[in-house]
Amino acid sequence: MAAMWQCQGVNRLAAPAGGVRQGSLRELNLALVLGRIAAADRPPSRAALAAQTGLTRATVSAVVEDLVAGRLVTEAEPTPRAGAGRPARGLVLAGDGPAGLGLEINVDYLAACVVDLSGEVRHHTVHRADLRPVSPADALGRLARLAAHARADAAAQGLTLAGAALGVPGLVDDTGGVRLAPNLSWRDVPVPELLAAYPPLTETVEGVPALVVDNEANLAALSELHAGAGPGSFLHLSGEVGIGAGIVLDGALFRGVRGWSGEIGHIPVRPDGPPCRCGGRGCLERYAGQEAILATAGLAGADMPADTAAMRLAQLAEAGEPAARHALHEAGTAIGITVSSVINLLDLDTVVLGGGYAPLAPWIRPPVLAEIERRVLTAAWSPVTVRPATLGATAAAVGAAGSVVRRIIARPAGWLARL
Repeated sequence: MAAMWQCQGVNRLAAPAGGVRQGSLRELNLALVLGRIAAADRPPSRAALAAQTGLTRATVSAVVEDLVAGRLVTEAEPTPRAGAGRPARGLVLAGDGPAGLGLEINVDYLAACVVDLSGEVRHHTVHRADLRPVSPADALGRLARLAAHARADAAAQGLTLAGAALGVPGLVDDTGGVRLAPNLSWRDVPVPELLAAYPPLTETVEGVPALVVDNEANLAALSELHAGAGPGSFLHLSGEVGIGAGIVLDGALFRGVRGWSGEIGHIPVRPDGPPCRCGGRGCLERYAGQEAILATAGLAGADMPADTAAMRLAQLAEAGEPAARHALHEAGTAIGITVSSVINLLDLDTVVLGGGYAPLAPWIRPPVLAEIERRVLTAAWSPVTVRPATLGATAAAVGAAGSVVRRIIARPAGWLARL
């Protein structure tokens, strides 16, 4: 599962000006060795790590001993080799030490996910409820209870939650507050402050924030990136009741100046179109959001969670039902018009259909491609790939948990300091 945490580029660790303290040097070595193990395609031996990092074998052995004792690394099964001598024992990320807690609030569900250091999902719970009429405090209280259940399950498996990340469908400021989430009717919600009224979600680990709040589409895009399923630059669409986008450029999430990039659902497809919850008119969500697709398919008012709605639409389209196919074609056309502008602006060559769009990709993808071929200037000689997401509806919660794990890998000394 190391591919989930595959590094984009080389881990460069520069010594601070004025020399390096012994403690700082140890921290650098721990991060360097653990980063190499996490990024490796196959379990590296101690000798291989020494060659890759430039550290002495004695230093690598000492670092590995600390990592093993701290339940960050374990030895893989020995690899047989030709000739005399003992078979080499490679090193892999451990699955019985620290773990990340990923949380998500969306319009019609709450989710909690635990991912261990090796990248394995150890717990995943979804609580379905229409959260639009619910106050932010009530919704976050429900989420805290879901998180407590995840923490108890993780502890029963011998895991320690070392940090949490929460994805929300809206604009998040640098304090973790939600400035605006139109589909939840949230405005200026102090999320960390409200969650502080409940027992801590995780243990305290130096260098790992107890809670990071982020846009759910960003976390879904990061999940796709670190799953190693495609290139280092792409546009990831999360299609639910609302529509968000995560923009990944050269292996890094593009956030914009204030961290609010990716609100693709509120780009107008038709300036004189129907009014949107955001206050605008003709937004993409009014043509390709879940409610719009269901209405066009003749299922207006159907009380279904996003994933259930997607599967129902897929079943109808598979059966050749004309209204469902027409609805998905119309949605794909609107998506194609919108993403063509993004591709012309950013020169991206891959669009990932995530969330509720993933199971609908066989019907949405053709009109998206048709609009891209019609509108993107370079499409004639540089084709754009449009494909379903690897993780689909679970991507944001898994990506949230994975972001915690990557912080531990980047700074293992913080975890080891608490032991």
